[in-house]
Amino acid sequence: MARIVVVGAGVGGLATAARLAATGHQVTVLERAGTVGGKLGRYVRDTPAGAFHFDTGPSLLTLPDVFHDLFEATGAKLDEYLDLAPVDPIVRHVFPGGGPALDSCADPAEFAARIGAAFGDRAAADWQRLWRRAARVWQASHRDILRRPIDSPLDLAALAWRLGDLAAIGPGRTLRGLGRRHLSDPRLRMLLDRYATYTGADPRRAPAALVAVPYAELTFGGWYLRGGLGTLADALLTRCLDLGVVVRTGATVTRIDAAGGRVHGVRLRGVAAPVPADVVVANVDALTLYRDLLPSPRRLAGLTDRSLAGFVLLLGLTGDSGLAHHNVFFPGDYDAEFDAVFGHPGRGVRARPATDPTVFVTVADDPVVRPAGHEAWFVLVNAPRHGTATGAVDWRRPGLAEAYADRVLDVLAERGVDVRDRLVFREVRTPADLDDATGAPGGSIYGTAGGLLRPANRGPAHGLWLVGGSSHPGGGLPMVTLSAQIVADDIGPAW
Repeated sequence: MARIVVVGAGVGGLATAARLAATGHQVTVLERAGTVGGKLGRYVRDTPAGAFHFDTGPSLLTLPDVFHDLFEATGAKLDEYLDLAPVDPIVRHVFPGGGPALDSCADPAEFAARIGAAFGDRAAADWQRLWRRAARVWQASHRDILRRPIDSPLDLAALAWRLGDLAAIGPGRTLRGLGRRHLSDPRLRMLLDRYATYTGADPRRAPAALVAVPYAELTFGGWYLRGGLGTLADALLTRCLDLGVVVRTGATVTRIDAAGGRVHGVRLRGVAAPVPADVVVANVDALTLYRDLLPSPRRLAGLTDRSLAGFVLLLGLTGDSGLAHHNVFFPGDYDAEFDAVFGHPGRGVRARPATDPTVFVTVADDPVVRPAGHEAWFVLVNAPRHGTATGAVDWRRPGLAEAYADRVLDVLAERGVDVRDRLVFREVRTPADLDDATGAPGGSIYGTAGGLLRPANRGPAHGLWLVGGSSHPGGGLPMVTLSAQIVADDIGPAW
Protein backbone atom coordinates (compact mmCIF):
# COMPACT_ATOMS: atom_id res chain seq x y z
CA MET A 1 0.00 0.00 0.00
CA ALA A 2 1.44 3.34 -1.08
CA ARG A 3 0.89 6.70 0.57
CA ILE A 4 -0.46 8.79 -2.30
CA VAL A 5 -1.04 12.54 -2.32
CA VAL A 6 -3.20 14.01 -5.07
CA VAL A 7 -2.61 17.74 -5.57
CA GLY A 8 -5.89 19.25 -6.76
CA ALA A 9 -9.49 18.09 -6.49
CA GLY A 10 -10.61 18.63 -10.06
CA VAL A 11 -12.42 15.82 -11.87
CA GLY A 12 -9.11 14.22 -12.85
CA GLY A 13 -7.78 14.33 -9.30
CA LEU A 14 -10.94 12.96 -7.70
CA ALA A 15 -11.30 10.23 -10.32
CA THR A 16 -7.69 9.16 -9.82
CA ALA A 17 -8.09 9.19 -6.03
CA ALA A 18 -11.21 7.02 -6.18
CA ARG A 19 -9.57 4.49 -8.50
CA LEU A 20 -6.42 4.26 -6.38
CA ALA A 21 -8.34 3.95 -3.11
CA ALA A 22 -10.47 1.19 -4.61
CA THR A 23 -7.29 -0.80 -5.23
CA GLY A 24 -6.03 -0.49 -1.67
CA HIS A 25 -3.87 2.64 -1.56
CA GLN A 26 -3.89 5.25 1.19
CA VAL A 27 -4.93 8.44 -0.62
CA THR A 28 -5.07 12.08 0.47
CA VAL A 29 -6.37 14.85 -1.79
CA LEU A 30 -5.15 18.41 -1.16
CA GLU A 31 -7.18 21.24 -2.74
CA ARG A 32 -6.34 24.91 -2.39
CA ALA A 33 -9.94 26.10 -2.94
CA GLY A 34 -12.74 25.77 -0.43
CA THR A 35 -14.68 23.35 -2.63
CA VAL A 36 -13.89 20.48 -4.97
CA GLY A 37 -14.48 20.26 -8.71
CA GLY A 38 -11.82 22.57 -10.14
CA LYS A 39 -13.03 24.03 -13.43
CA LEU A 40 -16.31 22.16 -12.95
CA GLY A 41 -17.46 25.18 -11.01
CA ARG A 42 -20.84 26.32 -9.73
CA TYR A 43 -22.44 29.58 -8.68
CA VAL A 44 -25.73 30.31 -6.91
CA ARG A 45 -27.43 33.70 -6.94
CA ASP A 46 -30.36 34.29 -4.59
CA THR A 47 -33.04 36.78 -5.69
CA PRO A 48 -36.55 37.66 -4.47
CA ALA A 49 -37.88 35.38 -7.21
CA GLY A 50 -35.77 32.46 -5.99
CA ALA A 51 -32.32 30.96 -6.49
CA PHE A 52 -30.51 30.72 -9.84
CA HIS A 53 -27.93 27.94 -10.17
CA PHE A 54 -25.17 28.01 -12.78
CA ASP A 55 -22.53 25.62 -14.00
CA THR A 56 -19.54 27.89 -14.60
CA GLY A 57 -17.48 25.27 -16.42
CA PRO A 58 -18.50 22.36 -18.65
CA SER A 59 -22.15 22.28 -19.68
CA LEU A 60 -22.27 19.01 -21.61
CA LEU A 61 -21.23 15.46 -20.74
CA THR A 62 -20.06 13.26 -23.61
CA LEU A 63 -18.78 9.67 -23.83
CA PRO A 64 -20.96 8.51 -20.92
CA ASP A 65 -19.40 5.02 -20.99
CA VAL A 66 -16.18 6.57 -19.64
CA PHE A 67 -18.05 7.60 -16.50
CA HIS A 68 -19.92 4.31 -16.21
CA ASP A 69 -16.51 2.57 -16.31
CA LEU A 70 -15.14 4.90 -13.63
CA PHE A 71 -17.92 4.23 -11.16
CA GLU A 72 -17.93 0.49 -11.80
CA ALA A 73 -14.16 0.39 -11.24
CA THR A 74 -14.72 1.93 -7.81
CA GLY A 75 -17.51 -0.47 -6.85
CA ALA A 76 -20.58 1.62 -7.68
CA LYS A 77 -23.11 2.37 -10.40
CA LEU A 78 -23.23 5.76 -12.11
CA ASP A 79 -27.04 5.81 -12.09
CA GLU A 80 -27.02 5.57 -8.29
CA TYR A 81 -25.35 8.99 -8.12
CA LEU A 82 -26.26 10.93 -11.25
CA ASP A 83 -29.34 11.48 -13.39
CA LEU A 84 -28.27 11.62 -17.04
CA ALA A 85 -30.63 13.19 -19.55
CA PRO A 86 -29.90 13.05 -23.30
CA VAL A 87 -29.82 16.41 -25.07
CA ASP A 88 -31.48 16.78 -28.48
CA PRO A 89 -30.55 18.94 -30.20
CA ILE A 90 -27.05 18.65 -28.83
CA VAL A 91 -26.30 22.09 -30.27
CA ARG A 92 -28.43 24.55 -32.24
CA HIS A 93 -26.17 26.34 -34.73
CA VAL A 94 -27.31 29.79 -35.86
CA PHE A 95 -25.35 31.08 -38.83
CA PRO A 96 -24.74 34.64 -40.08
CA GLY A 97 -26.97 36.11 -42.75
CA GLY A 98 -30.19 34.53 -41.60
CA GLY A 99 -31.41 31.28 -43.07
CA PRO A 100 -32.12 28.01 -41.29
CA ALA A 101 -30.48 26.98 -38.05
CA LEU A 102 -28.98 23.51 -37.85
CA ASP A 103 -29.71 21.23 -34.90
CA SER A 104 -27.11 18.51 -34.30
CA CYS A 105 -28.01 15.12 -32.85
CA ALA A 106 -26.48 11.76 -32.00
CA ASP A 107 -28.10 9.89 -34.91
CA PRO A 108 -25.74 10.22 -37.91
CA ALA A 109 -28.44 9.43 -40.45
CA GLU A 110 -30.86 11.89 -38.89
CA PHE A 111 -28.19 14.60 -38.69
CA ALA A 112 -27.36 14.10 -42.38
CA ALA A 113 -31.08 14.43 -43.14
CA ARG A 114 -31.22 17.67 -41.15
CA ILE A 115 -28.23 18.99 -43.09
CA GLY A 116 -29.93 18.07 -46.37
CA ALA A 117 -33.14 19.80 -45.36
CA ALA A 118 -31.29 22.96 -44.29
CA PHE A 119 -28.47 23.21 -46.85
CA GLY A 120 -29.23 20.77 -49.65
CA ASP A 121 -28.32 17.26 -50.76
CA ARG A 122 -24.75 18.12 -51.74
CA ALA A 123 -24.00 19.45 -48.25
CA ALA A 124 -25.43 16.26 -46.71
CA ALA A 125 -23.33 14.07 -49.00
CA ASP A 126 -20.22 16.10 -48.16
CA TRP A 127 -20.85 15.63 -44.45
CA GLN A 128 -21.36 11.88 -44.79
CA ARG A 129 -18.05 11.60 -46.67
CA LEU A 130 -16.29 13.56 -43.92
CA TRP A 131 -18.04 11.41 -41.32
CA ARG A 132 -16.56 8.21 -42.74
CA ARG A 133 -13.11 9.72 -42.40
CA ALA A 134 -13.88 10.97 -38.88
CA ALA A 135 -14.90 7.44 -37.89
CA ARG A 136 -11.48 6.11 -38.91
CA VAL A 137 -9.73 8.86 -36.96
CA TRP A 138 -11.85 8.15 -33.88
CA GLN A 139 -11.21 4.40 -34.03
CA ALA A 140 -7.45 4.90 -34.33
CA SER A 141 -7.38 7.53 -31.58
CA HIS A 142 -9.51 5.51 -29.17
CA ARG A 143 -7.50 2.34 -29.77
CA ASP A 144 -3.97 3.75 -29.75
CA ILE A 145 -3.94 7.13 -27.96
CA LEU A 146 -6.77 7.87 -25.54
CA ARG A 147 -6.31 4.91 -23.19
CA ARG A 148 -2.55 4.52 -23.02
CA PRO A 149 0.39 6.65 -21.87
CA ILE A 150 2.07 8.76 -24.55
CA ASP A 151 5.32 10.08 -23.10
CA SER A 152 7.04 11.50 -26.18
CA PRO A 153 6.79 11.97 -29.96
CA LEU A 154 8.68 8.69 -30.25
CA ASP A 155 5.77 6.91 -28.56
CA LEU A 156 3.40 8.26 -31.20
CA ALA A 157 5.77 7.33 -34.00
CA ALA A 158 6.20 3.82 -32.61
CA LEU A 159 2.49 3.02 -32.69
CA ALA A 160 1.54 0.35 -35.17
CA TRP A 161 -0.50 2.73 -37.31
CA ARG A 162 -2.43 1.15 -40.10
CA LEU A 163 -1.94 2.88 -43.45
CA GLY A 164 -5.64 3.71 -43.50
CA ASP A 165 -5.33 5.31 -40.07
CA LEU A 166 -2.45 7.52 -41.22
CA ALA A 167 -4.34 8.55 -44.33
CA ALA A 168 -7.39 9.50 -42.25
CA ILE A 169 -5.46 11.31 -39.50
CA GLY A 170 -3.53 13.30 -42.09
CA PRO A 171 -0.34 14.22 -40.20
CA GLY A 172 0.56 17.83 -40.97
CA ARG A 173 -2.94 18.79 -42.08
CA THR A 174 -5.16 21.22 -40.21
CA LEU A 175 -8.79 20.95 -39.22
CA ARG A 176 -9.50 24.02 -41.40
CA GLY A 177 -7.82 22.32 -44.34
CA LEU A 178 -9.85 19.16 -43.78
CA GLY A 179 -13.08 21.16 -43.84
CA ARG A 180 -12.15 22.95 -47.03
CA ARG A 181 -11.24 19.67 -48.69
CA HIS A 182 -14.46 17.86 -47.80
CA LEU A 183 -17.17 20.48 -47.26
CA SER A 184 -18.46 22.81 -49.96
CA ASP A 185 -20.95 24.67 -47.76
CA PRO A 186 -19.28 27.46 -45.73
CA ARG A 187 -21.71 26.94 -42.85
CA LEU A 188 -20.62 23.33 -42.40
CA ARG A 189 -17.00 24.47 -42.52
CA MET A 190 -17.81 26.93 -39.76
CA LEU A 191 -19.47 24.19 -37.72
CA LEU A 192 -16.38 21.98 -38.06
CA ASP A 193 -14.01 24.83 -37.19
CA ARG A 194 -15.82 25.33 -33.89
CA TYR A 195 -14.60 21.98 -32.60
CA ALA A 196 -11.02 23.25 -32.55
CA THR A 197 -12.12 25.57 -29.76
CA TYR A 198 -13.09 22.48 -27.74
CA THR A 199 -9.35 22.01 -27.26
CA GLY A 200 -8.60 25.73 -27.03
CA ALA A 201 -7.03 25.88 -30.48
CA ASP A 202 -7.23 27.90 -33.69
CA PRO A 203 -8.75 25.70 -36.45
CA ARG A 204 -6.28 27.17 -38.93
CA ARG A 205 -3.45 25.55 -36.95
CA ALA A 206 -5.18 22.72 -35.08
CA PRO A 207 -4.45 19.19 -36.36
CA ALA A 208 -6.96 17.53 -38.66
CA ALA A 209 -7.11 14.63 -36.18
CA LEU A 210 -9.43 16.81 -34.05
CA VAL A 211 -12.22 15.71 -36.38
CA ALA A 212 -12.52 12.90 -33.81
CA VAL A 213 -14.05 15.44 -31.37
CA PRO A 214 -17.31 16.03 -33.28
CA TYR A 215 -17.41 12.34 -34.13
CA ALA A 216 -17.44 11.39 -30.44
CA GLU A 217 -20.06 14.01 -29.55
CA LEU A 218 -22.37 13.28 -32.47
CA THR A 219 -22.06 9.48 -32.26
CA PHE A 220 -22.28 8.82 -28.53
CA GLY A 221 -24.46 11.81 -27.70
CA GLY A 222 -24.48 14.79 -25.41
CA TRP A 223 -25.91 14.52 -21.92
CA TYR A 224 -27.04 16.85 -19.18
CA LEU A 225 -26.92 15.96 -15.49
CA ARG A 226 -30.15 17.02 -13.79
CA GLY A 227 -29.29 19.54 -11.12
CA GLY A 228 -26.29 20.68 -13.19
CA LEU A 229 -22.95 19.28 -14.30
CA GLY A 230 -21.53 20.20 -10.89
CA THR A 231 -23.33 17.17 -9.45
CA LEU A 232 -20.53 15.10 -11.00
CA ALA A 233 -18.07 16.67 -8.55
CA ASP A 234 -20.45 15.83 -5.68
CA ALA A 235 -20.69 12.23 -6.84
CA LEU A 236 -16.93 11.84 -7.16
CA LEU A 237 -16.38 13.37 -3.73
CA THR A 238 -18.88 10.94 -2.22
CA ARG A 239 -17.15 7.98 -3.89
CA CYS A 240 -13.79 9.16 -2.57
CA LEU A 241 -15.04 9.59 0.99
CA ASP A 242 -16.82 6.22 0.93
CA LEU A 243 -13.55 4.60 -0.16
CA GLY A 244 -11.59 6.20 2.68
CA VAL A 245 -9.90 9.00 0.77
CA VAL A 246 -8.96 12.00 2.93
CA VAL A 247 -9.99 15.21 1.15
CA ARG A 248 -8.61 18.47 2.54
CA THR A 249 -9.81 21.76 1.08
CA GLY A 250 -8.13 25.08 1.79
CA ALA A 251 -4.77 23.29 1.59
CA THR A 252 -2.35 25.02 -0.82
CA VAL A 253 0.59 22.93 -1.98
CA THR A 254 3.65 25.12 -2.53
CA ARG A 255 6.29 22.53 -3.35
CA ILE A 256 6.79 18.89 -4.25
CA ASP A 257 9.80 17.37 -2.50
CA ALA A 258 11.75 15.27 -4.98
CA ALA A 259 15.33 15.09 -3.75
CA GLY A 260 17.40 12.37 -5.33
CA GLY A 261 15.06 11.99 -8.30
CA ARG A 262 12.07 10.58 -6.41
CA VAL A 263 9.15 12.17 -4.60
CA HIS A 264 9.06 12.21 -0.81
CA GLY A 265 6.02 14.39 -0.16
CA VAL A 266 4.62 17.88 -0.54
CA ARG A 267 4.81 21.14 1.39
CA LEU A 268 1.79 23.22 2.35
CA ARG A 269 1.49 26.97 2.79
CA GLY A 270 1.51 27.88 6.45
CA VAL A 271 2.44 24.38 7.62
CA ALA A 272 5.97 23.62 8.73
CA ALA A 273 5.91 19.84 8.46
CA PRO A 274 5.76 18.28 4.98
CA VAL A 275 3.05 15.79 4.04
CA PRO A 276 4.91 12.53 3.32
CA ALA A 277 4.10 10.57 0.17
CA ASP A 278 5.43 7.66 -1.83
CA VAL A 279 3.52 8.87 -4.88
CA VAL A 280 2.30 12.34 -5.89
CA VAL A 281 -0.37 12.83 -8.54
CA ALA A 282 -0.46 16.44 -9.77
CA ASN A 283 -3.94 17.53 -10.88
CA VAL A 284 -2.70 21.05 -11.63
CA ASP A 285 -1.78 22.71 -14.88
CA ALA A 286 1.53 21.35 -16.17
CA LEU A 287 2.82 24.92 -16.41
CA THR A 288 2.11 25.45 -12.71
CA LEU A 289 3.73 22.14 -11.84
CA TYR A 290 6.98 22.71 -13.72
CA ARG A 291 7.21 26.43 -12.99
CA ASP A 292 6.26 26.51 -9.30
CA LEU A 293 5.85 23.13 -7.59
CA LEU A 294 8.76 21.24 -9.13
CA PRO A 295 10.76 23.76 -11.17
CA SER A 296 11.87 22.12 -14.42
CA PRO A 297 12.94 24.78 -16.96
CA ARG A 298 13.49 22.22 -19.70
CA ARG A 299 9.89 21.03 -19.49
CA LEU A 300 8.50 24.56 -19.56
CA ALA A 301 9.65 25.13 -23.13
CA GLY A 302 6.69 23.36 -24.73
CA LEU A 303 4.05 24.88 -22.46
CA THR A 304 4.09 28.50 -23.59
CA ASP A 305 1.55 28.08 -26.44
CA ARG A 306 -1.54 28.49 -24.27
CA SER A 307 -5.10 27.61 -25.19
CA LEU A 308 -7.79 30.22 -25.52
CA ALA A 309 -9.77 31.35 -22.51
CA GLY A 310 -13.39 32.30 -22.01
CA PHE A 311 -15.35 35.44 -21.16
CA VAL A 312 -18.54 34.48 -19.33
CA LEU A 313 -21.84 36.11 -18.47
CA LEU A 314 -24.18 34.51 -15.95
CA LEU A 315 -27.63 35.92 -16.64
CA GLY A 316 -30.83 35.65 -14.66
CA LEU A 317 -33.73 36.36 -17.00
CA THR A 318 -37.50 36.58 -16.84
CA GLY A 319 -39.66 34.70 -19.33
CA ASP A 320 -38.94 31.91 -21.80
CA SER A 321 -36.58 32.42 -24.75
CA GLY A 322 -37.46 29.23 -26.62
CA LEU A 323 -33.76 28.44 -27.12
CA ALA A 324 -32.30 24.95 -27.19
CA HIS A 325 -30.15 23.63 -24.34
CA HIS A 326 -26.98 24.61 -26.24
CA ASN A 327 -26.93 27.37 -28.86
CA VAL A 328 -24.10 28.80 -30.97
CA PHE A 329 -24.49 32.15 -32.71
CA PHE A 330 -21.75 32.47 -35.32
CA PRO A 331 -20.20 35.79 -36.50
CA GLY A 332 -19.99 37.08 -40.02
CA ASP A 333 -16.19 36.75 -40.03
CA TYR A 334 -14.94 33.77 -38.06
CA ASP A 335 -11.30 34.40 -38.98
CA ALA A 336 -11.45 37.92 -37.56
CA GLU A 337 -12.45 36.40 -34.23
CA PHE A 338 -9.49 34.01 -34.22
CA ASP A 339 -7.14 36.81 -35.28
CA ALA A 340 -8.33 38.82 -32.28
CA VAL A 341 -8.34 36.04 -29.69
CA PHE A 342 -4.95 34.54 -30.54
CA GLY A 343 -3.20 37.63 -31.88
CA HIS A 344 0.12 37.09 -33.64
CA PRO A 345 3.03 37.44 -31.20
CA GLY A 346 5.55 36.74 -33.97
CA ARG A 347 4.37 39.85 -35.81
CA GLY A 348 3.77 41.91 -32.70
CA VAL A 349 -0.02 41.82 -33.17
CA ARG A 350 -1.62 41.88 -29.74
CA ALA A 351 -4.55 39.71 -28.77
CA ARG A 352 -7.77 41.58 -27.99
CA PRO A 353 -11.43 40.88 -27.28
CA ALA A 354 -13.23 40.11 -30.54
CA THR A 355 -15.70 42.81 -31.52
CA ASP A 356 -18.00 40.36 -33.32
CA PRO A 357 -17.51 37.05 -31.49
CA THR A 358 -19.16 33.68 -31.62
CA VAL A 359 -21.57 33.54 -28.69
CA PHE A 360 -22.38 30.27 -26.92
CA VAL A 361 -25.56 30.22 -24.84
CA THR A 362 -26.54 27.35 -22.53
CA VAL A 363 -30.10 27.31 -21.18
CA ALA A 364 -30.89 24.23 -19.09
CA ASP A 365 -34.57 23.30 -19.07
CA ASP A 366 -34.29 22.16 -15.47
CA PRO A 367 -36.58 23.54 -12.75
CA VAL A 368 -33.89 22.83 -10.16
CA VAL A 369 -31.59 25.54 -11.53
CA ARG A 370 -33.97 28.52 -11.86
CA PRO A 371 -37.17 29.94 -10.37
CA ALA A 372 -40.46 29.34 -12.15
CA GLY A 373 -40.97 31.75 -15.01
CA HIS A 374 -37.26 32.47 -15.32
CA GLU A 375 -34.15 31.22 -17.11
CA ALA A 376 -30.53 30.87 -16.02
CA TRP A 377 -28.23 31.60 -18.95
CA PHE A 378 -24.55 30.69 -19.19
CA VAL A 379 -23.07 32.83 -21.99
CA LEU A 380 -19.53 32.10 -23.21
CA VAL A 381 -17.34 33.97 -25.67
CA ASN A 382 -13.89 32.85 -26.83
CA ALA A 383 -11.36 35.21 -25.30
CA PRO A 384 -7.60 35.76 -25.00
CA ARG A 385 -6.00 34.57 -21.80
CA HIS A 386 -5.29 37.03 -19.01
CA GLY A 387 -1.88 38.65 -18.83
CA THR A 388 0.38 41.33 -20.19
CA ALA A 389 2.13 39.39 -22.98
CA THR A 390 1.36 40.05 -26.66
CA GLY A 391 -0.95 37.05 -26.82
CA ALA A 392 -2.94 38.04 -23.73
CA VAL A 393 -5.24 40.77 -22.43
CA ASP A 394 -5.18 42.48 -19.05
CA TRP A 395 -8.74 41.61 -18.03
CA ARG A 396 -8.31 43.54 -14.78
CA ARG A 397 -8.04 46.82 -16.66
CA PRO A 398 -10.68 49.12 -15.12
CA GLY A 399 -13.94 49.13 -17.07
CA LEU A 400 -12.93 46.51 -19.65
CA ALA A 401 -15.01 43.59 -18.36
CA GLU A 402 -18.25 45.56 -17.97
CA ALA A 403 -17.83 47.27 -21.34
CA TYR A 404 -17.25 43.92 -23.05
CA ALA A 405 -20.27 42.43 -21.27
CA ASP A 406 -22.35 45.24 -22.79
CA ARG A 407 -20.88 44.42 -26.19
CA VAL A 408 -21.74 40.72 -25.91
CA LEU A 409 -25.36 41.55 -25.09
CA ASP A 410 -25.43 43.94 -28.04
CA VAL A 411 -24.12 41.17 -30.32
CA LEU A 412 -26.85 38.81 -29.15
CA ALA A 413 -29.42 41.51 -29.88
CA GLU A 414 -27.98 42.00 -33.36
CA ARG A 415 -28.41 38.27 -33.94
CA GLY A 416 -32.06 38.33 -32.95
CA VAL A 417 -31.85 37.46 -29.26
CA ASP A 418 -32.28 40.68 -27.30
CA VAL A 419 -32.57 39.95 -23.57
CA ARG A 420 -31.49 43.33 -22.22
CA ASP A 421 -35.04 44.18 -21.06
CA ARG A 422 -35.45 40.77 -19.36
CA LEU A 423 -32.40 40.95 -17.11
CA VAL A 424 -32.85 40.24 -13.42
CA PHE A 425 -29.06 40.35 -12.94
CA ARG A 426 -25.80 39.64 -14.69
CA GLU A 427 -22.52 38.36 -13.34
CA VAL A 428 -19.29 38.76 -15.32
CA ARG A 429 -16.46 36.20 -15.20
CA THR A 430 -13.20 36.91 -17.03
CA PRO A 431 -10.13 34.76 -17.68
CA ALA A 432 -8.51 36.54 -14.72
CA ASP A 433 -11.31 35.24 -12.50
CA LEU A 434 -10.78 31.66 -13.73
CA ASP A 435 -7.07 32.00 -13.00
CA ASP A 436 -7.85 33.17 -9.45
CA ALA A 437 -10.47 30.49 -8.81
CA THR A 438 -8.76 27.41 -10.25
CA GLY A 439 -5.08 28.25 -10.71
CA ALA A 440 -5.35 27.88 -14.50
CA PRO A 441 -2.50 30.12 -15.72
CA GLY A 442 -4.01 33.12 -17.48
CA GLY A 443 -7.41 31.47 -17.35
CA SER A 444 -6.50 29.18 -20.25
CA ILE A 445 -9.21 26.56 -20.24
CA TYR A 446 -7.24 23.65 -21.71
CA GLY A 447 -3.64 24.42 -20.71
CA THR A 448 -1.49 24.19 -23.83
CA ALA A 449 -3.21 24.73 -27.17
CA GLY A 450 -4.79 21.62 -28.69
CA GLY A 451 -2.72 18.93 -30.32
CA LEU A 452 -2.05 15.21 -30.20
CA LEU A 453 0.92 15.49 -27.86
CA ARG A 454 0.48 17.01 -24.41
CA PRO A 455 2.65 16.76 -21.28
CA ALA A 456 3.17 13.15 -20.33
CA ASN A 457 1.32 11.52 -17.46
CA ARG A 458 4.57 10.24 -15.94
CA GLY A 459 6.64 13.05 -14.43
CA PRO A 460 10.43 13.50 -14.35
CA ALA A 461 10.79 12.26 -10.75
CA HIS A 462 10.13 8.69 -9.71
CA GLY A 463 6.67 8.52 -8.13
CA LEU A 464 5.29 11.66 -9.87
CA TRP A 465 2.31 11.53 -12.23
CA LEU A 466 0.26 14.21 -14.01
CA VAL A 467 -3.49 14.02 -14.49
CA GLY A 468 -6.06 16.44 -15.88
CA GLY A 469 -6.80 18.61 -18.87
CA SER A 470 -3.29 20.00 -19.38
CA SER A 471 -1.75 16.52 -19.64
CA HIS A 472 -2.38 13.52 -21.90
CA PRO A 473 -4.93 12.86 -23.41
CA GLY A 474 -6.30 16.43 -23.06
CA GLY A 475 -9.13 18.60 -21.80
CA GLY A 476 -12.84 18.01 -21.39
CA LEU A 477 -14.64 15.84 -18.86
CA PRO A 478 -14.20 12.46 -20.60
CA MET A 479 -10.56 13.13 -21.48
CA VAL A 480 -9.54 14.05 -17.92
CA THR A 481 -11.42 10.96 -16.70
CA LEU A 482 -9.47 8.81 -19.15
CA SER A 483 -6.32 10.57 -17.91
CA ALA A 484 -7.21 9.35 -14.42
CA GLN A 485 -7.60 5.80 -15.67
CA ILE A 486 -4.21 5.91 -17.40
CA VAL A 487 -2.51 7.20 -14.25
CA ALA A 488 -4.22 4.76 -11.89
CA ASP A 489 -3.40 1.81 -14.16
CA ASP A 490 0.21 2.96 -14.43
CA ILE A 491 0.59 3.24 -10.66
CA GLY A 492 -1.10 -0.12 -10.21
CA PRO A 493 -2.94 -1.72 -7.28
CA ALA A 494 -1.62 -1.98 -3.76
CA TRP A 495 -1.71 -5.76 -3.83
